[in-house]
Amino acid sequence: MTHDTLLQVNRIRKSYGKRVILEDADLELQTGECVLLTGDNGAGKTTLLRILAGLERPDRAMVNDGRHTHSWRQARKELLRLSVYLHQTAYMFDGSVSDNLAHALPRPLQRDHSRRQIRLALEWAGLDSLAKSPAKSLSGGERQRAALARAWLSQARLLLLDEPTTNMDYHARQRTLELLHALKAEGHTLLLASHDPGHFLPLADRQLGLRAGRIQPLVWDTPPAATADIPFNVMPMRRKLTW
Repeated sequence: MTHDTLLQVNRIRKSYGKRVILEDADLELQTGECVLLTGDNGAGKTTLLRILAGLERPDRAMVNDGRHTHSWRQARKELLRLSVYLHQTAYMFDGSVSDNLAHALPRPLQRDHSRRQIRLALEWAGLDSLAKSPAKSLSGGERQRAALARAWLSQARLLLLDEPTTNMDYHARQRTLELLHALKAEGHTLLLASHDPGHFLPLADRQLGLRAGRIQPLVWDTPPAATADIPFNVMPMRRKLTW
């Protein structure tokens, strides 16, 4: 485990009855990288992300924090603190878009500071005109941007993204990709699961494949074009992170 390793989990096993989904899978993520995880439908991508997020209990998994190795149960609180899991259909709470973003802020927080943070997040995600709209009335692309704005507010170091552009039109997909580029540029680590990886190759530093319960590195035949800059219509982030 190197000094730049954010998370290392080994010997991950998960089964449902007699069906084994993950079998001795190993994963190491570096700080600030974007890793693209591919695999067929049903390969276990969502299950793996939920285990890493501390949301789903594996049969077995060992988590190395750089000093000690813990069981998943012992490390669960740290996994929950470290990461945010974003489902392909972003969940919205009752209330306005601003109310939904407020769920990501720590408690207690001064009201003026809270409003300022929410306003910045809305502007960053291009949702400022929808601040007072019912969150559950948003389109799929708008919901995903709201979920990314919540992750931005939470300052989670690891974002676990499950098919983040599914069923989006071109414009909505581009806006989502721009926000992902911006989050990576700020230093967040992204693990992005997709069975249709073409849209994400310019964002990814490396690609992993989930096959027969195990994680394997994949080599690109043609390396994707590097993305040097944050897209022009994404507000640059100038925050002092508390990591």
